[in-house]
Amino acid sequence: MKLQRPRLLLVEDDRDLGAGLKDALELEGYRVRQALDGRAGLSQALSDQYSLVILDVMLPRLSGFDVLQQIRRRRPAQAVLMLTARGQEIDRVRGLRLGADDYVTKPFSVAELVARVAAILRRAQPARALPERLELPGLVVDFRSRKASLRGARVNLTPREFEILNALSARRGDAVSREELLAVIWGLADDVEVSTRTVDQHVVALRRKLGDNAAEPRIIETVYGHGYRLAAAEGTGSRS
Repeated sequence: MKLQRPRLLLVEDDRDLGAGLKDALELEGYRVRQALDGRAGLSQALSDQYSLVILDVMLPRLSGFDVLQQIRRRRPAQAVLMLTARGQEIDRVRGLRLGADDYVTKPFSVAELVARVAAILRRAQPARALPERLELPGLVVDFRSRKASLRGARVNLTPREFEILNALSARRGDAVSREELLAVIWGLADDVEVSTRTVDQHVVALRRKLGDNAAEPRIIETVYGHGYRLAAAEGTGSRS
């Protein structure tokens, strides 16, 4: 059965910003519906099902705080990410007290927003069993015992390198964004752009240890402008 892409509701009155965010989120595989004011956003949030509502604080007709209060009263399990103005700490505190799952401060990078969206959706899903073992031609990785061997020789991997392989194994054959790897393995940092470069550096080191050539990869493939993918070659990874 084909999995449905997560549906997001974006409530943002800035048309240019909203259009840019919608395009960026749809490129990440989400289905996005927009609302341009608080009243329309509340109506859509209560009349349909969404994996996440992205809600600006400053909205015409009905403020983001009022929308959040109504959502919490009528749909307490609905995940909500709030967009707040820089320097308005009181807005962030108030939003969290009213039940927002997280917030992003304007101005923000698209990478940061994508990472926070992925983190919220991951927390909202039931825990997913990770593979216990990865097997590729010449490579065996046992995640439970934290042992790896390449053509029979022991390979010393760092904890982060094991986690990268485990995260890619859980999505075998699918592209996993740098932001998602950042959120899953490192947690969300304030400067996501710098942290995504850290992901790249760890992948470079991991490839070197595994004898994987970035130009002709047989283990970790680069998905340009997005992230990485574990080669869907022969071999199975059992799940607990």
